[in-house]
Amino acid sequence: MTFGASLKRKEDARLLVGAGRYLDDLRIPDTLHAAIVRSPHAHARVVAIDRSAALQAPGVVAVLTLDDLPELARSVPPLVPSPEMKPYIHPVLAGQVVRHAGEAIAVVVADDPYRATDAAERVRVEYDPLPAATTPAAALAVNAPRVHASWPDNLAVRTQSSVGDAARGFADASVVVDADITYPRMTAAPIETRGVVAYVDPLSGVLNVWSSTQVPFAVRAGIAAILGVPEDRIRVRTPEVGGGFGVKGHAYPEDILIPAVARKLRRPVKWVETRREHFLTAAADRDQAHRARLGLRADGTIAALETRFTRDHGAFPTLGEAITLNTINHLVGPYHVPAYRAACDNVVTHKTFIAAYRGAGRPEAALVLDRLLDRAARKLGMDPAEVRRRNLIRANEMPYQTGLSYRDGMPIAYDPADYVRGFDLLLERIDYAAWRKRQADGRGTTRPIGIGLSAYVEGTGIGPFEGADVRVDPGGTVFVRLGVSAQGQAHETTLAQICAERLDVPVEQVIVLGGDTELVGFGMGTIASRVAAVAGPAVAQSADEVARRARLVAAERFECAPEDVVIAGGRVGVRGAPDRSLSLGEVARFAVRSRALAGLGSPGLQACGFFYPGSVTWAFGAHGVVLEVDVETVALKLLAYAAVHDCGRPINPMIVEGQVHGGIAQGIGAGLQEEVLYDDAGQLLSATLMDYALPRADQMPPLDVAHLEFPSIVNPLGIKGVGESGVIAPGAAIANAVEDALADRGVVVDRIPLTPGRVFELLQRKETR
Repeated sequence: MTFGASLKRKEDARLLVGAGRYLDDLRIPDTLHAAIVRSPHAHARVVAIDRSAALQAPGVVAVLTLDDLPELARSVPPLVPSPEMKPYIHPVLAGQVVRHAGEAIAVVVADDPYRATDAAERVRVEYDPLPAATTPAAALAVNAPRVHASWPDNLAVRTQSSVGDAARGFADASVVVDADITYPRMTAAPIETRGVVAYVDPLSGVLNVWSSTQVPFAVRAGIAAILGVPEDRIRVRTPEVGGGFGVKGHAYPEDILIPAVARKLRRPVKWVETRREHFLTAAADRDQAHRARLGLRADGTIAALETRFTRDHGAFPTLGEAITLNTINHLVGPYHVPAYRAACDNVVTHKTFIAAYRGAGRPEAALVLDRLLDRAARKLGMDPAEVRRRNLIRANEMPYQTGLSYRDGMPIAYDPADYVRGFDLLLERIDYAAWRKRQADGRGTTRPIGIGLSAYVEGTGIGPFEGADVRVDPGGTVFVRLGVSAQGQAHETTLAQICAERLDVPVEQVIVLGGDTELVGFGMGTIASRVAAVAGPAVAQSADEVARRARLVAAERFECAPEDVVIAGGRVGVRGAPDRSLSLGEVARFAVRSRALAGLGSPGLQACGFFYPGSVTWAFGAHGVVLEVDVETVALKLLAYAAVHDCGRPINPMIVEGQVHGGIAQGIGAGLQEEVLYDDAGQLLSATLMDYALPRADQMPPLDVAHLEFPSIVNPLGIKGVGESGVIAPGAAIANAVEDALADRGVVVDRIPLTPGRVFELLQRKETR
């Protein structure tokens, strides 16, 4: 059995010895290098551009603006169109107006990246600065500066959803708590920044593009739409990609700009984002501010839940309502919520546009719900663990319908699972009772202990489809071609395990290829925890068809019925006749000319299939953290961390655990220190790794991760997604733990990250009340 085995990652053999090739490793003869001239203002008119000094700089080949590439005034297509949202144009190059600091205005092309960068500083742009609206409050104010002149205001759309009668629920509640909760803007900061290489093939005329992206088909579609080139005349590939986490999950202006420049100059052109550019122009996420309330009955059960919030999209709402809907649909969590209403104002501001970062709306939901649950428990005089346990959906109620509809339009129905069992296992793994006793013993000291819990659900594996082409080479190698690309998820291992299991061949015999629009006709991308749950069944489906074809061919060779053919250990033989067998490669050779396949309409041991899930699968998890707050130095120290997660049937438990560990690390960063900061003029204040604090190894406690296995009913493999699960709960759990530690000092936590400075402010604020 290979499915379910913790095999070592096949990718690591080349990566660990430095044989991996990332975008900046690509060397194409005669390549030019691009540097982008960007606006220093959040909002301004572009009066004039003087490129004369730059054109005289050594090595400079061209300095191009919208006048040279007028097609780049067209809008970058959104990854998730929202018909309810006001229309807007996101130009590749800004024209007369810039809408955020860092927006591209011109591109300098030279024979060396350093010369291009030096020359870009010689481009002189005359601006007429305009007032900027840099927060949702400022953007929604009367007479606020408008981001898009064609809009009457800065409200892109109001998103709403409800279940039951919330007003009556609150009227019937014994306890009502409310809170203003903020989840700040964050960025993914992958180890590799973005980059693009493009050239026109001199023989075929095909526009070849290499991009450090998660969505090669979306990049191809964007290039085709703006440059007016048929999609079949564009090939987009991804090399090794050094992390994505959502930040590379849609087409960017640069993905289109560099191919446009290469086409115009008839030379290969490369652009690699600097780290400062990444902080300035790569899409961040989160940036939600909630006004929420929760009503509980006297027995601790939920009566009603409500939130009204804003999402700051920056200048362009690239993902439409997708992240907003994720928050709304996940905010009820794994609990019985009989009455619920939510409304969000999706606002544009004069800041860099945001999109998705690992979790994509779910960590915000967890923070809001868990802050309310803890405060309600305290008001009722109940243990926060008991309040959660009383409200958890029971196993005999599955599949449970919340009454909401997912963003794919389908009614939400949670996959079968035992949430109570999972939550109880978390309390056991974190040693909850013992820590509560130790906490009580330490009350009144200068190092109080806090315990934070967070349970969540995660919709994973959204459609509409993914495909896989499985082909057996006459030499015996099995090639699996995909419409998705990888950024560290180990597709070459996990999807090979699925294929090897279905064909009963050694996993070493299976080669997985992806990240190339030429391999499979269509693909949606590596986003939204969807590859295992959507591409995985496509691999199984195609491999099953290859096995069927192998039986037909072998039956012809052996003059037996297809039902009597068995495939095992990489060989194809006749049941009960061990001396009558062929290798799978030999059968593939015969299959090219076999008449047995005539009725199927194509030769060879090859099949390409697409899997369409009915809707998303629903994973569940629960996290617990114990921390210590030194009230004298305001330092926080994580003492223990435990997590329980259900991802259905795990393909490779070791890789699942790695995904959860990585997500927890990013979630701890969110809880303790990460925040993208702007000033009132829209200038980025956290533009370096000295200012944007990523978590360090010495901050990470030992992670105790336990896995539950409740197979999904949405796909035939029983898989639920796992890529984003680890990041959902840590911020909420840490916020709960800090308030739990300092509640007797009057501290109320309403936002993260809980940096030492913020904890100091909370303690001081209490003292000055």
